[in-house]
Amino acid sequence: MLNFDIKDIDLAEKGMLRIEWADMDMPVLRMIRERFKKEKPLKGTRISACLHVTTETANLIITLKEAGAEVALCASNPLSTQDDVAAALVRFYEIPVFAIKGEDRDTYYRHIYQVLDIKPHITIDDGADLISTLHKEKRELLSQVLGGTEETTTGVIRLRVMASEGALGYPIIAVNDAYTKHLFDNRYGTGQSTIDGILRATNRLLAGSIFVVCGYGWCGRGVAMRARGMGARVIVTEVDPLKALEATMDGYEVMPIGEAAKVGDIFITVTGNINVISEKEFLLMKDGAVVANTGHFNVEIDIEALEGLAKSKRKIRDFVEEYLLSDGKKIYLLAEGRLVNLAAAEGHPAAVMDMSFANQALSVEYIFKNADKLEKKVYPVPQEIDREIARLKLESMGIKIDSLTEEQIRYLKSWQSGT
Repeated sequence: MLNFDIKDIDLAEKGMLRIEWADMDMPVLRMIRERFKKEKPLKGTRISACLHVTTETANLIITLKEAGAEVALCASNPLSTQDDVAAALVRFYEIPVFAIKGEDRDTYYRHIYQVLDIKPHITIDDGADLISTLHKEKRELLSQVLGGTEETTTGVIRLRVMASEGALGYPIIAVNDAYTKHLFDNRYGTGQSTIDGILRATNRLLAGSIFVVCGYGWCGRGVAMRARGMGARVIVTEVDPLKALEATMDGYEVMPIGEAAKVGDIFITVTGNINVISEKEFLLMKDGAVVANTGHFNVEIDIEALEGLAKSKRKIRDFVEEYLLSDGKKIYLLAEGRLVNLAAAEGHPAAVMDMSFANQALSVEYIFKNADKLEKKVYPVPQEIDREIARLKLESMGIKIDSLTEEQIRYLKSWQSGT
């Protein structure tokens, strides 16, 4: 009997159609899947995956199963699961999935324990909750784990801290840091999907609004770019002088969060840090301000402080909670402060996730083939994998590029030639 915990198996037909729709925009992963199906490079491997259960993730998990792996999947966020996709993976691919949209914290961690029950050789994580749970509560499994991958900035930060403290029990490849991941997934994927989530939740007009982006990393750059493209007046807040300077040179207003709080209409946090918007900012905000988060964890907005300031709260739309403060001002929180792009929308477009999940698939293969050479630290994605994914993506788009001539190669390898 296949073990699983999902909302409704009868959603499987709808989920299967959506998985097929996403697959049409994932040509690189599809090419990898065809090779994996023939070669079975992961035969006999057990993989525990903690990822957003979306149509794009489904195509990655199917690819790993085609490679010969036994895969179990749980959600990396309580609100990001697409229940029809979970059902399709169970019914049509017999993949054990443990994920229900809206699950509480206890269920979320129970699902993580359940994917670890297969005693994995490789882990795939998005935020490092699976890896940290394995290290803290399932240490008896560490000895057989060959390695793992990490999908997102927040998780990579956590894992580098573990490595620096000597606490990391096996090697990790930071998929997030691949050029074909963070420059495209983080910028174009997060940019588009975050705006999509805000619009689906609120149906607000962005043109002419004051849109505050807290954090100007690759994700923040993408959100700011897309908000400006829709006519918003964008303000950026930052703690890093280099990023603040870059935002200024990119043409955005840059100011402290305390100043932005007084004028903003819509606020989005994308920093990976805690309490970016706190009680003092809520008190400064205008009536009707909308607050949302697109960082991995729901800690960037101090929701406890907002609860403390409110004299009442009500759900006014799907994924929109209205907080009435004692002075009569109303503040609107989207998606419980969780990832608004996945909770209120569908996450990144498949064409972007094609590159991210191609990195995942090839990094898993790399770990399996090279585990005996890897130390217990965080590694970048090998450059040859990154470049091959870029090449395949260009090929799928019908784009050709030049190659260096022999003369140019010789020149680049010499030092004698000058002006």
